[in-house]
Amino acid sequence: MRRILFLLALAACAEPGTEPTTGDIVPGLGLNASLVPRLIFKPTSPWNQPVEGLPVDPRSADIINFIGLDKGLHPDFGANWNGGPFGIPYVVVSGTQARVPVTFDYDDESDSGPYPIPPDPPIEGGASSTGDRHILIVDADNWILYELFAAYPNGNGWRAGSGAIWNLNQNATRPAGWTSADAAGLPILPGLVRWDEVELGNIPHAIRFTVRRTRRAYLSPASHWASSDTASNLAPMGMRVRLKASFDISSYPPRAQVVLRALKRYGMIVADNGSDWYISGTADARWNDTEINTLKNVKGRDFEVIQMTGIVKP
Repeated sequence: MRRILFLLALAACAEPGTEPTTGDIVPGLGLNASLVPRLIFKPTSPWNQPVEGLPVDPRSADIINFIGLDKGLHPDFGANWNGGPFGIPYVVVSGTQARVPVTFDYDDESDSGPYPIPPDPPIEGGASSTGDRHILIVDADNWILYELFAAYPNGNGWRAGSGAIWNLNQNATRPAGWTSADAAGLPILPGLVRWDEVELGNIPHAIRFTVRRTRRAYLSPASHWASSDTASNLAPMGMRVRLKASFDISSYPPRAQVVLRALKRYGMIVADNGSDWYISGTADARWNDTEINTLKNVKGRDFEVIQMTGIVKP
């Protein structure tokens, strides 16, 4: 009953600045189960810090121009593409979920586990996918996130390219130079546009996005790079941009406005090489694709790069 009353209150006051609790309320279980009102990482995590008032980087115009001034924002998630939901799914399990062994191609930069992978877990792109094949698992009781990249069944366990375990009660980052299940060494789930948050009217964190070419560099909270190019007009991993405060969102559908408010307040973080201006969200049949696709009207010129400090150039 306490959870139901909290959710009703949150829905009633959903607006910029409404923050989830860091308390002990346990989320539901299953595919894309609601994690609201739990906060992923502490309020002091970079993911959860507003960036509206921070200065613009001196190289902002050059970097935005290279990514593409007239390229549209692209929601890389939805309800129906090529026959079904697309994006990155996640699954919420209990603390009693059986752990299974995982072997890694990049075992020197992966967390060994074992991992609480349920039978037939949701895989990005589906079981027959030849893409990134991410698996994201949340242990709801212990509030721990398990993420795998390029995951395939392997006997009684799994094999993956890389994997990372994140204690969501803390703000830890990967060791310097380490990857994760993502190229930048970042967690994936905290940056996803999720149905549960959008439906309640508030995304209280930065959003994950990709660009076609990145720099051989990174800045916190990223810990890894995926490029040999050192040109200063390229985005380093971990670079953060925000939607300009002057951008008018009033004509957009309500759920699209939730995303746009988050892009103004928390911005989005470069997490991987991919298509330019692609933002990541959950693969969920509940999305209204017509609403979400209005985000494509937002252009690169509508963003600005937050001032970057502490860039690591390996």
